[in-house]
Order: sequence, then structure tokens, then C-alpha cells
Amino acid sequence: MSSRMTASSPLISPEELRAQVGDPRLVLVDVRTGPDARARYQSGHLPGALFVDMDADLAAPPHPSGRGGRHPLPSTTAFAELLGRLGIAPDTRVVAYDEKQGANAASRFWWMLRAAGHDGVRVLDGGLQCAIAAGIVTVSAIETARPVAARPFSEWRLPIASIDDVRSATMQTPSHTSAPVIDVREPKRYRGEQEPIDKIAGHIPGAINLPFADNLSTDGRFLPPNELRAKYATALGDTPAERAIVHCGSGVTACHTLLAFEIAGLATPRLYVGSWSDWSNQGNPVATGAQP
Repeated sequence: MSSRMTASSPLISPEELRAQVGDPRLVLVDVRTGPDARARYQSGHLPGALFVDMDADLAAPPHPSGRGGRHPLPSTTAFAELLGRLGIAPDTRVVAYDEKQGANAASRFWWMLRAAGHDGVRVLDGGLQCAIAAGIVTVSAIETARPVAARPFSEWRLPIASIDDVRSATMQTPSHTSAPVIDVREPKRYRGEQEPIDKIAGHIPGAINLPFADNLSTDGRFLPPNELRAKYATALGDTPAERAIVHCGSGVTACHTLLAFEIAGLATPRLYVGSWSDWSNQGNPVATGAQP
């Protein structure tokens, strides 16, 4: 096992996964993204991996007004039905991967499974690229799931922040202490110099920028737990981790930082699902430039 993981780590190394490929007790999920994601999956994926569509499976259709952001959570019923179709039973071990070192939909799927009450899920450290480098040969075979009965659940069980929570967190008054709001987007997007997706550039006033890419080392794998712990403990100061709010552009890559908190052994912050795509569509104040 990698020195940067523990027995209870939410990560699985490519080397560890290589020994488990073909195990019928494991559900391996490919959650790469992009308009041609399914075609790329079909042309080459890890053996046994089932394709999950970020937009169709891990998000509800966005509201025409932009409220709720680009990737609102699906209903708990819809997600429970997806897990049933994938063959994920209460005792099923699940591994998710993408092409972004787990920084995209793999971490979103991990967060959603945990929020649905399923603990047996891990993210492939380093993603598809590191798996190939570790000697796992991709295939183009048609994979077949073994469906199980859906397990309904009534609410997401990990902390979520509403837009009102974010507004409150950014206010500092004599009777109210603000909570840290962590923006994990690239620095250029945070500073408002570039916005390739949403209509308005900038950041939530008072938010601090801790890019999700900084959770990774130069080899594309997560930093060791002690380094992640030191990094986020410094950013939080005296604030308990569970009071912090983490966001990105649309609530996807923010989950990569929530995964980093888990790796570090810290409590789980609140996820602002709507993220910048929600905040910037509702006439809220916008800041630009460097850190506050």
C-alpha cells in the first residue's frame, strides 16, 4: 500500500486496484466528463468499469434561471435507482475514477455515495492515467451491470450549505463571526481574469482561494495526509473544519477538496452545491483580484 495512504483511506492506489480487477464483489465506475466522455469510455476503459454520466446521472437538469447552479444534485430517489442499476448493494465495494486524477466527477460520485450512506467507496488515486502507467490494460468490451434492488434514502447525509449559509458565512459583525468560504477554482478564475464557463467572472467576497489542483503532487496523486492536514489546518486557523464551506464552479471539483479533507483526517466541511454558477446568477456581490 502506498505510504501516502492508510488502511482506512478513501483512496485506492492503482497498484492495489490492479490486484482487484475482475473481482465480482467490486463495482468499478468510470465517471470521466466532457461531450465525448461516453465515446472515450467505449474506446478504452479499465476492465469491468461501468460508465456513469456526470450530467445525466450525478446531477439534475439545471433550472432555466440558473438558480441552483449548473450541476444541482439529483433527487435522492433518482440516485438510489442509479445505485441499484449499477449493482451497488449495502456491502458492495465501489471504486470510482476519471481522467482528472479524481479531481472531477470521481470525487463527486464519492461524495454522493457517502452522502447516501454508503461508506464502502474509494477514489482511484491518480485516475485513469496512473492506472495505465501501473500496468492496467484498458479494454473496449461492453460491460454489463448486475442490478440490485434500489435502497431509498430520504436526505443527503453529508453537510450542505445553501446560498443563505454562504451569505451568512461572509458577514462579519460584532455578534457574528464569519466562517471560511473556500473557493477551489483556478487562481485566474478566482481573480476574475478568466471565466470560460459562467457568465460573470470573479469570486464570492471574502472567499479564500485554495485551488483543488494543489491537493496533488507532481505525479498526479494526492499529497500525503500529513501535508494535506497541515495545509488545511493553517487555512482554517481556529475554525472547526465542519464550519467551513467549500465551493467551485458548479459543485463538482469542490468534492476533490472535500476528499482531501477526508484523506487528511479532518471533519467534512459543507459543500455549496450551486457554487459560483449559482452565486453569480442571483445578483449577489462579486469581488475580483487577489486574496482578501
